[in-house]
Parts: sequence; C-alpha cells; structure tokens
Amino acid sequence: MSEHPPASGPRPGSGSRRGRGTAPDAVVVTGIGVMLPRTSGVRDFWRNVSLGRSQIGPLTRFDAPGQGLAVHAAAQIDSFDADRLLPDLDARHAAKYSREILITMAAVVQARQDAALRDGDLDPSRLGVVMSSSRGPLAWWRPVLRGEDPDVLAERGAPMFAGLPGFPATLSAIHIGARGLVTTVSNACVGGHQAIGIALEELLSDRADAVLAGGHEFPIVPEVLHSYRAMGRGVISSEKRDPTHAVRPYNDDREGFALGEGAVVLCLERESTARRRGARVYARLLAHRYLNEAGHPTTMDLTGRLTAGLIRRTLADSGLRPEDVDYFCAHGTATRYNDLAESRALRALYPDRTPGRLPPISSNKPIYGHTFGLAGVINAAATSLMLHHQRLAPTINLTSPDPECDHDHVAEGPRDTEVRTAVSLSFAFGSQTSVLALETAA
Repeated sequence: MSEHPPASGPRPGSGSRRGRGTAPDAVVVTGIGVMLPRTSGVRDFWRNVSLGRSQIGPLTRFDAPGQGLAVHAAAQIDSFDADRLLPDLDARHAAKYSREILITMAAVVQARQDAALRDGDLDPSRLGVVMSSSRGPLAWWRPVLRGEDPDVLAERGAPMFAGLPGFPATLSAIHIGARGLVTTVSNACVGGHQAIGIALEELLSDRADAVLAGGHEFPIVPEVLHSYRAMGRGVISSEKRDPTHAVRPYNDDREGFALGEGAVVLCLERESTARRRGARVYARLLAHRYLNEAGHPTTMDLTGRLTAGLIRRTLADSGLRPEDVDYFCAHGTATRYNDLAESRALRALYPDRTPGRLPPISSNKPIYGHTFGLAGVINAAATSLMLHHQRLAPTINLTSPDPECDHDHVAEGPRDTEVRTAVSLSFAFGSQTSVLALETAA
C-alpha cells in the first residue's frame, strides 16, 4: 500500500478547527470552464447540477444494436461551434485539430476567461496546464486500428499528433501562451483529482502563479461499451427507459452508469495572487491525498476503513476532523460496489452516528454520466460551486434507496444550507482512491 504525501501548505495550529486560511497562501479556484453535453460554460453547468437536470439522452453516436450492444443512453455533446468558442484560433489550425482537442481548448479558454486572467497579468513561464484523460483520443485511434489508410486520415484533417493523449493540453497551452508545466495524467478515474493535486504542488512550491487543471474524456465508442458490458450486469445501464433516469446511484434497482464526454477545467491560483488582482474566488483547496490500496484491480475496499482513514489524514493536513465536514461529493457511479464502498466509508468515518446523522453526500453522475478521467474534475468544480453558492446539489433518480445506502443523499432536490468544508471522493480501477478537501472562501 502506498500513499501520496499531502499536497497542502503548512498546517495551522491545533486550535484551527475549520482550517480557514489553512496555508499562509492557500490555493483557490478562480475560474471554471465547462464543455459538457448541452452545457457551455459555468452558468449552464451550475444550473444543471444544482437543479438536478439530467443531460443524459438517447445514444445516437452510432448504431448500438447494430454493434450488438443493448445500450440506449449516453451523455453526448451533439453540437460544437469551434468558430464561436475559439474565435482567435487560426482556421488553418482548427481544420487539423480533432473534436476532442477543440472542445478541450474551449474549456481551457473559458476557465481563463471566467477567472478574468488576462495577457500580462502574469509571467507566461509561470502559467501551466495540467490535464487528465483515462483513455486519450479513442475516436482518432479507432479508424487507425481498424486499418484505414493513414493518408486518407490525413486528408480528412486527422494528423498524427491528434492521436496523442497529451495534445489537448499541449495545443491549449500554445493557444493561450502558457510556458510553464504542461502535462497529462492518465490514471483511470482518479486522474482528475491527481491533475488538481499536481497543480497544487506547482503553486504551493512557487513554481507557478496559475495552473489550468482539468480533464477531457471522449469514451463513447463501441469498443468501450463492449468492454464494460463484458463485465456483466450492473455496470452499464441498458434498460429501455427514459434516459434521464438511466443512472440511479444508491437506488435498490440501480443498473450501472451511462457514458459521458466533454472537458472541464479549473483555474487555480494562490490566494494572494487572486486577491491582489481582485479576482472572484469560488472555493479554497485545502489538501489532496490518494491511496493505492494494493488490493483488487477493479474493486475498491468494501469495508470502508481504508477510505475513511484516507479522509481522516487528508482533513488532518488542514487541521480538520471528520466532524468538520459538511458535505461529501460522491463518485457515485450507480454500481453496487461503488455505492456500498462510499456508504461504508461514511459509516466507518462516523462510527458513533446513526445513518440519519451522517453528513449529506450526493452524486452528479445522473446528470453527466461517467466521464472516467474527467470525473474528479467535474466533482471538484461542482463542489466549488456548492461552497460558493451555499447550496447542495441533489442525487436525482433516488426513489427507493438500497437499505445499506439509506442515508442523506439530498434526494429531495437542491438544498440551501451552510456549507463550509466539503470533501470530493474519487475511486478508480487499479485499486486507487483519491480525496480532495475544499472549503468556502467567504
């Protein structure tokens, strides 16, 4: 078992219960860029997440029955106007960039604009771009692996660099003139958190003044669906029902997740830098830790004890205790093992509490589906906005909870309440767990 050291600043004194102002110069979220199904920008994202408006619809990207797949729902980006969203991109370049690259670039540009970070605000050598993607550009590689002529691909505007997993980050950095660290993490569903963790380290070590940290994932291809269907029932939702109800975390009739796609990017800065230039701050990042359980390759610890211990240590990095947490943003995949692992982790974290007294926890997977290497970034963005707006987003489609998961999932709808400290959870194939702690910056 190995654990990454905390990505946090110096700890406060033992009397700092809430950890406000945890580090002498904490890291904050100043901008959020979002390109997701029927969602272009942070306002659309917050509206859909906070009001529980699912963006999962019928799977139309390809003929699933013709591919032998009983899968009917996905969260797809059906239209994308690169000219409108990237007006400064040379048309000759745009013609050579893949859809994945252009969508990710748009999210990067949005995050920078949302943070009001302008040219000249900082040294370009101290601006970085760190991304996460679990599988890279599958849509580019699919025809290559199926034997299509590379010359034909090139004629269609699909040059070789479009097949490199790190190129959405690289081309985004070129576009905005970022000359700091530019890299891409690929570590299944904890990669999004880890991209944020790397950004934290860059900022707290004073190697950067701002980092655009995010993720991009475009897994809606037949091969990915076949691989998850091969794992058996309860992994990928396959019922012919209203697609907006396809994903039902913690419900006793849950059937698994639907695939989602897109890109989300956070602009992270040290708080002193952000305050000095008068930037709006969504939330403060307290600490990040991740754990390799060294257990099963596809199943997380089901006792809940390992995850509970990781949460305790992450909170302790900022002088906090489990009792200080007001909300958990769940991984929430609507698969049996994930749902049980999270519920058992909460019970292990609060052994003296009844289920009805556990902190609220909710999942956004019913809104945007499962986005793998992007999922942790979506959670961090959603949590930052919940802290900013003092409103908890709900777990929708929860009508009959699994008895072991029968606690507070904010199932009644959006909840206005005081939220000061929150924890985002992420689990991944490869026996990996990640925890990100945040707090209100008010």
